[in-house]
Amino acid sequence: MLVDFHHHFTPRELIKQDPGDKLILNYDENGAPSYTVHRMLYELDTHIAMMDACGIDLAVLSSAAGMSSSIELSKLVNEKAKQAEKDYPGRFLGFAHANPLGGAEALRELARCADEYGFPGVTITSEQDGHYIDAPEYEPFWSECEKRGLFVFVHPALKLNESRQFDAYDLARSVGREFSLIMVIIRLINSGVFDRHPKLIVHMSHLGGGISSMLGRIRSYQDKVFWGTLGNPRHGIGPEKEFDYYIANNLMFDSGGFCGVIGSVKTALVEIPADRIVFGTDYPQEIRTIDVTKNFVEEIRALGSDGEKILTGNVKKLLGGRV
Repeated sequence: MLVDFHHHFTPRELIKQDPGDKLILNYDENGAPSYTVHRMLYELDTHIAMMDACGIDLAVLSSAAGMSSSIELSKLVNEKAKQAEKDYPGRFLGFAHANPLGGAEALRELARCADEYGFPGVTITSEQDGHYIDAPEYEPFWSECEKRGLFVFVHPALKLNESRQFDAYDLARSVGREFSLIMVIIRLINSGVFDRHPKLIVHMSHLGGGISSMLGRIRSYQDKVFWGTLGNPRHGIGPEKEFDYYIANNLMFDSGGFCGVIGSVKTALVEIPADRIVFGTDYPQEIRTIDVTKNFVEEIRALGSDGEKILTGNVKKLLGGRV
């Protein structure tokens, strides 16, 4: 079964304007481009047509509007994701949307999505509200996800904690979000999140922000003696096991986020085992046409056994018996 693990929608009720055939670009308070709104986000018949043309059997729905958001928005998006499952049987599966810093109410919503809706995972952003993902405030969220067997899909934050350095050239979206994802991986591993929660699976979007090209440098800086940080309360701490242990056991990555460019997948495969990568498109944001999606699927398949693992072989590692 070919599953698109990185597939977006936005409920029509949450788009105030009628975009028609236009794109509506929103900016953050620092003037950085943040999110592009267009009608394909809520026209799910268009999604199905793309999936049919490209041989995609199932798409797991996530919504920017519900990621790390208020309880009211989370509930609305979760209800609409479940409605999409009912309206298109066997074609869509919802992610839970529950704010990891939302306290007891958000954890109750997470439990409802697991128990009542049967969602297999939960989507959050790479940073939020001035917090980074290794903050102790996240600990109840990690515990709940591990207890319920929910994997965590980490999407780049649409609003970075610090975007001033990305004040031109659309830098926040093009590279700032990728830096944020790379930091998530380093913070999760070094802060001991996986040591405290060894059964936790975190699904990193965008091939982990393209971390493959940085891993040589990142591994080197794990040597606290060599770099002189041993004993420093912030920079000298590290995980119980080697960095790559967590890549092989606690992390999954998807192929979305690089606009369907096969070179990015090939680069990832230099360092990330093929059995830790699943298929994702980032449709209908970074890919919006059938032709680009179809070509992307064909180019991944042309990678041979690695490509087949990405397209179909690793699906059960996240969805288990649901497929």
